[in-house]
Amino acid sequence: MLCFTHRDPRVLEELGDLNPLRLANPSPQPGRERLRHLVIGSPEGVRATINLLHVLTYAEQATWSQLITIPPSGILITPEQGEAFSLLRRDRQVG
Repeated sequence: MLCFTHRDPRVLEELGDLNPLRLANPSPQPGRERLRHLVIGSPEGVRATINLLHVLTYAEQATWSQLITIPPSGILITPEQGEAFSLLRRDRQVG
């Protein structure tokens, strides 16, 4: 999976001037499917969600990447051919 950043997010046709950030995605073990979870929010909210998923024994904290700051221009995610995408939007209590 590639994550692109660009000064003008409306420019999607020419990949030559985009700055790709390749996200590690090694092949899954035989008989397993690799799913990628994307949590976007404040750094505190992302960390709290990662901690909650750890407490629920869904995912170890160490398996998540370091936090990546989204630039003012935004991001463009390009999945592999045939993949699908679903987004869960959920609010959390702050303070």
